[in-house]
Order: sequence, then C-alpha cells, then structure tokens
Amino acid sequence: MSVETIIPGETMVVDRGCLGAETGAEDRVPNYLNDIYRWAYLNPLALAIFNHRPIVSAILWGNYGRLFRAVLEEVRPGDRTMQLAAVYGPFSADLMEALGPAGSLDLIEVAPIQVEMTRKKLEAYKSARVLLCDAANPPQGPYDLVISFFLLHEVPEDFKARIVDAALSRLKPGGRAVFVDYHGPERWHPLRPVMVKVFDWLEPFAKILWSREIDSYAGSGAPDVVWRKRTYFGGLYQKLVAERRG
Repeated sequence: MSVETIIPGETMVVDRGCLGAETGAEDRVPNYLNDIYRWAYLNPLALAIFNHRPIVSAILWGNYGRLFRAVLEEVRPGDRTMQLAAVYGPFSADLMEALGPAGSLDLIEVAPIQVEMTRKKLEAYKSARVLLCDAANPPQGPYDLVISFFLLHEVPEDFKARIVDAALSRLKPGGRAVFVDYHGPERWHPLRPVMVKVFDWLEPFAKILWSREIDSYAGSGAPDVVWRKRTYFGGLYQKLVAERRG
C-alpha cells in the first residue's frame, strides 16, 4: 500500500509506493537519465530553454499541435488519467482543460527538478497530482486513460518493456493507453538522414522504434487489449492506442 507524503517546505506529492525505500529522491534517478539526458532534463538551463511551446514544436518539426490533437482524440471528459513523465511546454495544462472539472490527472515523473516544474504548471488544477515516481513502477490506479508522450524513445529496451506492461496493467476495463512517439519514416522522407544523425548523437535508444513495434513490448501478463495505430508526417511519428477489453 502506498503512502502519500508531502515533502516539508514543498507542495510536491510523493508516492512512497513508487519510490520504494526511504532513499533520497536524487538517488532514484535512473543511471541512463543522469548519463545521457542530464543536459536536457536535469539542468535548470534546459528547463528555461525548452519549456516553451514554440521550442517543443520546433523539435517535432512543427508537429506538436497535430500530435497533441491526436492525443485529445482519445480523451473523454471526466477520465481518471495518468501521464507517464513530464512534457515540456503546455501539454499537461492543456490536457487538464480537456479532461474538464470531473476529470483528474496523476502525472508521474522520476526527476525532482521536472516534478517541481510541472507542479508549478498545474497548481491551478485541484484534481491534478504530480508524483515523484518511476514510469516503470507507477501507482496502481486503475485509470481510464494512460498517456505516454515521447517517453519510450528515451529509455533503454528493458525500461520500454516495463513501462508498456505497467501502463496496460493499470487500465480499467474499457480504458485506453496512448503511446505517441517516433516511428520509422518512409524511405523517401527528406528528414530521414537528419534524424539518423540526431538519434546517433543525442537519442541512442530511439532508432529501435523505426524497426520494432511498440506493442511487441507488451508481455504475456498484460491485460487483454485491442491495438490500433496511426502514423503522421510521412511515418516519422505514430500514435498507438491499446484499449482494454471489458
């Protein structure tokens, strides 16, 4: 059973069921995040630079709005929702607007600096909680909706499998898990060679999604789900939805 605790002097909610032992929060940051993505997610300067919609849209080659609308197609007002990891820009606040006053959001994030950033974004929403927690071991739920927005390409293979399995296992019957991420672009895509260079330089765990389907990470113990997939921008991006039967 998890116990929610308020860190003294903060308004950040901590789920001890996610953290496990009483280890310092900084010590729970995965090694790959420290080693590879410190510059992007653990640096205060990065928050100041990247936490703006125009920057996020530029990183996604102008497709942020289109991909966010793709997420909204799966949102129902009143959904009990879990978001796996913080997202730069207005994503989470706009998601709360779509969920409406009857909806709720548990946003889980393993990096304390990202938790604090997101808490400030969502402090006006009383039904939103920001939990210091690993996406591979999230709260039990169950949830109507689980969202992973450009998370899987940033984690190693074993984390991909654990995150997908965890997301599916937290769904209510009839619930949906939405994975928006990179996908193998068409051979003719003009950005294909550019993205190869970007992945080789900055995103060592991303290129596997060009050849491996996200649903292949679901283990045999995952709930009975129906999958549907759509690609965008010449195949560079994808939305994969898993709906639990029931």
